[in-house]
Amino acid sequence: MKNEDTKILLEESEIPTSWYNIQADMPTPLKPPLSPATGKPATPEELGAIFPEEIIKQEMSTERFIEIPEEVRELYRLWRPSPVYRAHRLEKALDTPARIYFKYEGVSPAGSHKLNTAIPQAYYNKKQGIKRLATETGAGQWGTALAMACKFFDMKCSVYMVKVSYEQKPYRRSIMQLFGAEVFASPTDKTDAGRAVLKEHPDSLGSLGIAISEAVEDAVKNSDTNYALGSVLNHVVLHQTVIGLEAKKQMEKAGYYPDVIIACSGGGSNFGGIAMPFVHDKIKEGKKVRIIAAEPTACPSLTKGKFTYDYGDVAHLTPKMMMYTLGSDFVPPGIHAGGLRYHGASPLESQLLHDGFIEAVAYDQQDIFEAAVLFAQNEGIVPAPESAHAIKAAIDEALKAKEAGEKKTILFNLSGHGYFDMASYDNYLSGKLQNSSLPDKVLQEALSKLD
Repeated sequence: MKNEDTKILLEESEIPTSWYNIQADMPTPLKPPLSPATGKPATPEELGAIFPEEIIKQEMSTERFIEIPEEVRELYRLWRPSPVYRAHRLEKALDTPARIYFKYEGVSPAGSHKLNTAIPQAYYNKKQGIKRLATETGAGQWGTALAMACKFFDMKCSVYMVKVSYEQKPYRRSIMQLFGAEVFASPTDKTDAGRAVLKEHPDSLGSLGIAISEAVEDAVKNSDTNYALGSVLNHVVLHQTVIGLEAKKQMEKAGYYPDVIIACSGGGSNFGGIAMPFVHDKIKEGKKVRIIAAEPTACPSLTKGKFTYDYGDVAHLTPKMMMYTLGSDFVPPGIHAGGLRYHGASPLESQLLHDGFIEAVAYDQQDIFEAAVLFAQNEGIVPAPESAHAIKAAIDEALKAKEAGEKKTILFNLSGHGYFDMASYDNYLSGKLQNSSLPDKVLQEALSKLD
C-alpha cells in the first residue's frame, strides 16, 4: 500500500551503522591522486602531513561498507535520521502528476548536511592527538559544521572564509565564532598563498581554491594542526552517504522508488551523499533511475569543464586529481551560492559523469532564486541558495512530467536552510540581484591553461 504521508520518518535505531563506498562498485576505478611534489601517485606518507591515518585509509579504500564509530553515531543522533518530505503543496502549485519528495538536511544543528562529515573528521583527528583543524569555507556551512564538531571534541578550529561570503554572510561568521573558531576573510595576509593573491589582485573576492591553499599551508606549517575538507574528496562523499542510505529506507516506506534523483553540486558532497546509494542500484541492479547534478552557470565545472588532472587549490599544494575542472586558478563571479563556487568536482562524481551514470545541468542565479521563493511559499522552508539549484531542477523535471502526463517520482536533497542568507533574498526581492554570466572568453581562457 502506498504511503501518502507528508513526512516519512525513521527511528534512531535505523541510523546507518556503516557508510557506503561507491568505489567498490564503480566499473571504472578512479585514477590515483598525483603528488604535487613528484607528479607520481600520492603516497599515504605524503597525505599524512595533513590528514589522520584513518581518513587516508578511507580515502583509498575499495571496501563496500565502512563501519561508523559508535561515538560518531551518538552525535549523529542529535538530528539523524533526517526526514523525507512529500512536497504536496509544491506539486499542487505546479499542477503536476509527479510525486516530489525531498530529503531535508537543514534539520542538523549546523543547518546543512556538512555535519555528517565534520563529526567523523574531528573524531579521527582527535584520536590521533591533533589539537587544531584548519579549513576553508565558501558559504559558511562547512565552517559552521567544523566549528561545532571541533567544539564537540574539545579541539581548536581555524576557518579561512572566502571573502565575498565573509562580507555577504556575517552571521555565518558569528556562529562559527560562537563555537570557538577563529575566522579569517580569504585571501589573507597570514599565509604565503594569501599574500601572493593579494599582491596580484588586492581587491580579490577570494575563491574556495584560494581558501583551500591557505588552510593547507596552515596545516603543513603547524605540527599540531591537520587540514579538514568539506567536499570533493572520497572520504567526504563516503561520510555523506548516510543521506542516501536513509533516503532509500524512507522511499521504501513511501512505496515509491525514485525515477529521478537530484542534488546541487559544487565540490560534490551532498550530491554524492544522496546519489551514491542509488548509483549502486543503477550499476548493480540495472535500475533506470536518472541522477542529476545541478550547478550554477557562473561556475559550470560539470557542464563545461574539462575531464583531466588538476590541482584542488590555487597554490598547487594539494594533489592533482582526475576530475571535471575549469582550472585551479579560475575565480568564479561573486554569486550568492558561495558553496558552489569551486573550480572542480569530486573525482567520484566526475568519473560517474564521464561514464554516463549521472547527468549535469546548470542554472542562472535569478532562476534558482525564483524557484527558491516558489518552494518557500508552498513548503514553508527557506532554502539555501545552493540547495535552490536542486529545487529548480526538480521543478523542471516535474513540469516535464506534466507535459508528458507521467506520474514520475522525484527525490531531491534539500542540503540546507537559507536563514543565514536573507541578504541574498533581499537582493532578489528588491530586484537588485543579477545573473552573473560567465563570458565564453573567460571560460576558454581558463580551460586553455589545462592543455
